[in-house]
Amino acid sequence: MAASVSMDSHEGPAIEFNSVRIGFEEGDILSNISFRVMPRETIVLLGETGTGKTLSLKLAAGLLKANSGSVRVLGKNLSEMSERELLGFRREIGFVFQEGALFDSMTVAENVAYRLLEEKADPDAIEPQVLEALRFVELEHTTELVPSELSGGMRRRVSIARALITRPPIVLYDSPTAGLDPVTSQTIITLILRLRDSYGVTALLATHRLQDGFALANFHFDRNSNRVLPNSSNGSSAPVSSTRFLVLRDGGIYFEGSPEQLVASNDPYLKRFLV
Repeated sequence: MAASVSMDSHEGPAIEFNSVRIGFEEGDILSNISFRVMPRETIVLLGETGTGKTLSLKLAAGLLKANSGSVRVLGKNLSEMSERELLGFRREIGFVFQEGALFDSMTVAENVAYRLLEEKADPDAIEPQVLEALRFVELEHTTELVPSELSGGMRRRVSIARALITRPPIVLYDSPTAGLDPVTSQTIITLILRLRDSYGVTALLATHRLQDGFALANFHFDRNSNRVLPNSSNGSSAPVSSTRFLVLRDGGIYFEGSPEQLVASNDPYLKRFLV
């Protein structure tokens, strides 16, 4: 991986939702929601099934368009972009889908290279980039395997490698640890911390696992020791980054704040996430 990712000299929020509404025949899923994700920040989206967590990620990736309001990513208003323009824009966004969403008929190397192959990149440059991305997730030995030969955790790591192939400044994670055992889940969280703290990646992460959010808030990846370390009490040992929580409920943002504010809340609904 490169030493850092580029925000293309963009100033201001990396992601910004302004009065966003989206719904289907059964009614609105998100109604008039607004929030910002600043560069290098991690926002953890919490909420019960059907509250719009994955939908928010798809809006941020330009895979769906809001019925009203605006979604701006890297300063670009996605609702005003053509599908052709969105195809180019998505190169700047990494998306880690739930369950990995790998192509079963392709090898690991072909899955990771998919975006580069689609863009008809220089064939001589593709293999080194694929190996670099797989090396980052410690799976460079799996290039010729197919997804059915991988464990669930390995498939999730290949999905992360695929999301990183274009070195995007923003990565969207859809329940990256869902269905994984605790040890494998920690491996995935370590990769997310490493991306944030070593390469300055901005993240919007949807999950039902509050412990994942607290791990991202209370720990950091130290490049010198190549380990995950707890943040010191005064924050001096951790990189400049922050983690906030957004809890979605009934189409809106029910809570927005720091981990400390979430823990300190006496709200009965929020306490359900803490037990």
